[in-house]
Amino acid sequence: MEDTVSVIAATFGGLMLFYALFSLLLKDRLYISEPLVALAGGILLGPACLDWLNFQELTSTPDFTREFTRIIIAIQVMAAGVSLPKAYLRTELRSLLVLLLPVMIWMWLVSGLCVWWIIPNLGFLEALVIASCFTPTDPVLASSIVQGRFAETHVPENIRHILLAESGANDGLGYPFLFLAIYLVQMTIGPALQKWTLFVLGYQIIFSVIIGFVVGYLARKGLQFAESRRLVNKESFLLFSISLALFLMGTVAMIGSDDLLACFIAGNAFTWDDWFRVETKNSSFMEVIDLILNLSIFGYIGATIPWGSFINSAIGLSFGNLLILAILVLSLRRLPIIMACYRWVPAINTWREALFVGWFGPMGVGALFYYAETMRHISPQGRTASAYLVIEPIIYFMVLSSVVVHGGTVPFFTLGSYARRSLLPTFGTLADDTKNDDNPVNRTSGYGSIATS
Repeated sequence: MEDTVSVIAATFGGLMLFYALFSLLLKDRLYISEPLVALAGGILLGPACLDWLNFQELTSTPDFTREFTRIIIAIQVMAAGVSLPKAYLRTELRSLLVLLLPVMIWMWLVSGLCVWWIIPNLGFLEALVIASCFTPTDPVLASSIVQGRFAETHVPENIRHILLAESGANDGLGYPFLFLAIYLVQMTIGPALQKWTLFVLGYQIIFSVIIGFVVGYLARKGLQFAESRRLVNKESFLLFSISLALFLMGTVAMIGSDDLLACFIAGNAFTWDDWFRVETKNSSFMEVIDLILNLSIFGYIGATIPWGSFINSAIGLSFGNLLILAILVLSLRRLPIIMACYRWVPAINTWREALFVGWFGPMGVGALFYYAETMRHISPQGRTASAYLVIEPIIYFMVLSSVVVHGGTVPFFTLGSYARRSLLPTFGTLADDTKNDDNPVNRTSGYGSIATS
């Protein structure tokens, strides 16, 4: 075990050092996000290539993956909530309701239909169980996509905010879709809907929203009181939101409610008056934490991709049908419904903005978390046997496809002038004094961070 930890520490430390040395070139000139770099590094160093990094001892069951991804997501959705403008959930309530209700339902059903059609030996409800894992958009990938020089220059602030808010909220709202499908597989419609309504909607969703808002409000008042009395130092002040995320993740999970949704709501309540966001907007602390988390989790994903499971005729999987599934899901899961509904989303002003929002619905860490969560509720026997066999390669292939496609879209667009003409032609460039600043700390102060206004 000691050797394993040493190898992991050396590998991820080396990956971070490599990225640090070339971060300006990769992020701000080539527009390559850190998840894509980390994923490639994990693949190169993992069993598929050099076999230097092997997590076989830790990944014999999905439990380690579940807890690792849960910590990452809890911190990221808290960061997303804290980074949003004053009372954002109230001012953009209509936009979020459209994105979290009809849009998410469409994403779930269309993804389920694609899985059911392409993957043999699956019932429709089993396909919906698998599709629920990649229905939510990923807050980790979303934050990396809407950050950096390209996003700050070409993507409107309203679009950056709505993408962050949606990804933060809907990652916690994946539970209703997952458990509705699981309950319908395991029991008849009446008992399934009753249990789903009382336990999932009532206890997990509504109760977690209440907990998150109350704890976030109390945390804000407590920190304001401590700061006004000069009881808190700078380091603890900056660390407060991460501490709040870990506290909520642990306590809410212990009582069986939705810890991820509670973290996002608490982040919004914590910065409801914009005080904390304004106080910390010039700090690079969260950017550093984001970078460490992003490189670690996507390096881990790259090293644990089950390449051998992508081709398995015994369970009806081949590289061809997984590729077709990925193309269908990336094309149909989100873009059509966003283009149809954007007129009812006040945060989206034009069809070009709708096109951007519709395309960037990444699948990443959240999908892996829900896969690991699903494995706790299905078994290799009974009605979920087929789903049990194929869910891991499907989810990993979807995550791999999303990181490559969504992470590579911006570099592809920068080969020509299409992005400058179509995404936001009227927006200006970054301030010259930041772009030409010789101080690397000032140059990189916005890298990998959550968008701020």
